[in-house]
Amino acid sequence: MDKKEVYNEFLVPFSLPSRDLVEVNYVLEAMNSRHRHGAGPFTVRSVAALRNITGVSKILLTHSCTGALELAMLLMNIQKDDEVILPSFTFSSTANAVALQGAVPVFADIDPLTQCLDPNSVRELITPRTRAILPVHYAGVGCDMEALGDLAKQNSLAIIEDAAQAIGATRNGKALGAFGELGAFSFHDSKNISCGEGGALLINDEDFIERAEILWEKGTNRSKFIRGEVDKYTWVDIGSSFLASEIAAAFLLGQLERVEQINNARLHLWNHYYESFAEAEALNVCGRPYIPANCKHNGHIFYLILNDGETRTELLGYLKANGISAAFHYVPLHDSPAGKRFGRTPFPLPHTEKAGHCLIRLPLFPDMTPMQQERVISLTNSFLLSIAQKKYMSSTITIHDKKVG
Repeated sequence: MDKKEVYNEFLVPFSLPSRDLVEVNYVLEAMNSRHRHGAGPFTVRSVAALRNITGVSKILLTHSCTGALELAMLLMNIQKDDEVILPSFTFSSTANAVALQGAVPVFADIDPLTQCLDPNSVRELITPRTRAILPVHYAGVGCDMEALGDLAKQNSLAIIEDAAQAIGATRNGKALGAFGELGAFSFHDSKNISCGEGGALLINDEDFIERAEILWEKGTNRSKFIRGEVDKYTWVDIGSSFLASEIAAAFLLGQLERVEQINNARLHLWNHYYESFAEAEALNVCGRPYIPANCKHNGHIFYLILNDGETRTELLGYLKANGISAAFHYVPLHDSPAGKRFGRTPFPLPHTEKAGHCLIRLPLFPDMTPMQQERVISLTNSFLLSIAQKKYMSSTITIHDKKVG
């Protein structure tokens, strides 16, 4: 099978990253320059764009969101046997950042409406060893940061936001990623804004800035040297190579300059999906996403919650057979081999289990055509409404049998 055949395997792919000429031109400019490593002019411009989007004054561009989360754990001095509370319904990088420090990821349940970390579940998990809360803004919808903030304040805990999916999204007018002491963005190809692989650490507490720069620059005070604050730089602390290259930063800049265009295109598609599955939800064969009134999301994911895992498997197979690439999402971390080895799950997580077994994500990307989306809607509704019809027929037969009996 050649590359063209692989690319065309699905008539409607699950996701395709957006690209325009501006990104290409910036990359060419970076490649032709004499500064292709990190912390160059395109990094500076990308960080300025991120500041405008988030309102956060200090941001470090990283090679990934995974790297940003690991950097956050180092900054917070998370150590062996410390505990960090996070949702089980998230990507492995969220828990890995904790486990790499020898600390314990403690898995909490999610709100069944938003699929975001449930403050009530978090409250039950706080112990004397708890050091931080790590909320994940699922699908670019904000967690209840007010309730989580209250818990953190009452128990002297830090908040580190996994805002991987949340670029351009807000809660009560404030950017996601800007609520906790630290926040992390992802610019992976699967995200709204991408540069292949990339991320950012948002620093909302100025007390962390100086050490963050040192850890980011491989444990050296090179940032001070570049600003002329010291006459030479040297190794002063632990650290690693967290920087993004200028090639990645150049592509990212072009994306960030189009963030409203990209997010609006996704929101247009998202809204059409939402309206199109109202009947199926009314017939109780699926649930649609819930967006709290005080949240502005970014159209990152459109999902449906089906009634059981078997139905989801059947729908995934049906769509695939008709040339549509849909997907489930996370296998809950508390039920994974590494989650059982490194984490702690004191209580059942029923809403996490439900999402893990029943959530299906539909194709959504900025360049999706109306014809592609209508094909997804038509086939998905056909499947769901056939289930509703079967349920109706089954209930009618049952009532008839009871009357005859």
